[in-house]
Amino acid sequence: MNRYIVVIDDSPTIRVSVEMALKQMGLPIVQAENGQDALDKISKIKGDGDDVAICISDINMPVMNGLEFIAEFRKVDKFAPVVVLTTEAEKDMIQKGKEAGASGWIIKPFQAEDLLNVVKRFVK
Repeated sequence: MNRYIVVIDDSPTIRVSVEMALKQMGLPIVQAENGQDALDKISKIKGDGDDVAICISDINMPVMNGLEFIAEFRKVDKFAPVVVLTTEAEKDMIQKGKEAGASGWIIKPFQAEDLLNVVKRFVK
C-alpha cells in the first residue's frame, strides 16, 4: 500500500516548490489545483487501496477553498493530517482552520527545510 502526500494549491509554482521540498521523504506526491480536484484524486487513491499520508493545502482557491476541502476531507478521513500552507495569518482564519480539522498552519513564503520538518513531525 502506498501512502501519498497530496499538495493542494491553485498556484502551479507553489505545488512544484512543495513537491521539490518533500521529494526526499520518498512518498509519492499528487498535486491538485483546488479542493474539489483534491477530493477527486483522494477518492481514486483510496479506491486503489492506497491511503493519504498528509495533505498540504492552501486556503484561497477557486472551485473549493481550503476550509471547505478540510471539512469534506474529514468526512472520508478523520486521521490523516492536513497542514495549511497559506498567506492567511489572522488568528480568526487560523481558528476557522482548526475548527475545520487542520492539523497545522504554515505561512507563505515558506522555507523548504521548515516545511519538511513540519511534515516529518506528522508523517512517521
